[in-house]
Amino acid sequence: MPTILLVEDDPNLGQLVQEYLTMKGYTTDRATDGNLGLQKFMADTSQYDLCIFDVMMPKKDGFTLAKEVRMANREIPIIFLTAKSMQEDTIQGFKVGADDYVTKPFSMEELLLRIQAILRRYQRLSDTIEPTTYKIGSFSFDYPHQLLSRSAENLPDGEIETQPQKLTSKESELLKLLAQNLNQPVSRSFALKMVWGDDSYFNARSMDVYVTKLRKYLKEDASVQLVNVHGEGFKLIA
Repeated sequence: MPTILLVEDDPNLGQLVQEYLTMKGYTTDRATDGNLGLQKFMADTSQYDLCIFDVMMPKKDGFTLAKEVRMANREIPIIFLTAKSMQEDTIQGFKVGADDYVTKPFSMEELLLRIQAILRRYQRLSDTIEPTTYKIGSFSFDYPHQLLSRSAENLPDGEIETQPQKLTSKESELLKLLAQNLNQPVSRSFALKMVWGDDSYFNARSMDVYVTKLRKYLKEDASVQLVNVHGEGFKLIA
């Protein structure tokens, strides 16, 4: 049966939902705030089949949590639980990637039916395989073989094909994260936790060195830029 991550700060409701879903056969992990929820998710970004996030939570709200989860796993379905019914909140929820939106109070049967409908829809899409090669402007990034190249068919007229650049493991992991979020900002803290495991000062300095190296590799294509986003992190633009 699918595994669900439930992040709900109300201990009574959280326990009730967890026990109900467990009774229905779903393995359900529960966290009581957004930070703990992100820690559980980041421990293994492929361990969960669906996430249920309360919107109003301490430390990290459900919308922010969903954005960070989406950076690590674009495909994971997300249901929001909220006490609000304002149209603006519903729109914001869908903008950050919600698959469904349940307003409190709700019946457990309704929540279960929504979960089942979403999982059936995603099951039909399960044959879609995550790409192993990413196109970045005129570059082709072969992640499994850690190769960054510009093939002749991708080059503008007059440019000569160059030898593929062999990347290190860290360079490959960082470029993959940026390529998965092409034209979208990636926070420094998130990149550090994904690639280095934590966001300590020394790892941050190390990441800056790798960003500089990636910029050097990518400068052959003027349409590709790896830019700093003030107060947030980086963005790979193509």
